[in-house]
Amino acid sequence: MLRYVVALCLLALSWAQDCQVANFQVMQNFDRNRYAGTWYAVAKKDPEGLFLIDNVVAQFNIEEDGKMTATAKGRVIILNNWEMCADMFATFEESPDPAKFRMKYWGVASYLQTGNDDHWVIDTDYDNYAIHYSCRLQDSDGTCLDSYSFIFSRHPGGLRPQDQPLVHQKKMDLCLLGKYRRVAHTGFCESDGSVDTTSF
Repeated sequence: MLRYVVALCLLALSWAQDCQVANFQVMQNFDRNRYAGTWYAVAKKDPEGLFLIDNVVAQFNIEEDGKMTATAKGRVIILNNWEMCADMFATFEESPDPAKFRMKYWGVASYLQTGNDDHWVIDTDYDNYAIHYSCRLQDSDGTCLDSYSFIFSRHPGGLRPQDQPLVHQKKMDLCLLGKYRRVAHTGFCESDGSVDTTSF
């Protein structure tokens, strides 16, 4: 009987979880200079529509004027069966919260993505892992109808064991537990098949 009561309490708590996007916590005292550099996507929650599939590597840069830009590379499939590596470029508009940006894609990248997305840094230790979140479309109740999220690592081999519990908790906080898939790094984008989408 006690187990039954505990199970009901846990179920009630899960129903009561706050999944309103406006209440998601982002990285406090975010330092873009420490965040800059190369990040390897090791897991991702996909949005609706066409998106980078795997071999995703992002490079965040701080320009001379202090603004942040990014390049990203990853494998995509377009026109049903054309496999290619897309090189993408994005700029960021700042907000009052230093961990929240609006990310604008340029060139064909705006075709591969929506062109102007949120870029929220949910958590990072700067040296090993980072969690990115974007909600493209909110429901009337404030929850997200179409979101995507990346789990990044500084190491192409994946997360360190000690980082995994922290990342697991953040997945729960974002109401996305069980919705991620692994991102493979096979060297596909290191071949000559790369297409620079910023030049289109």
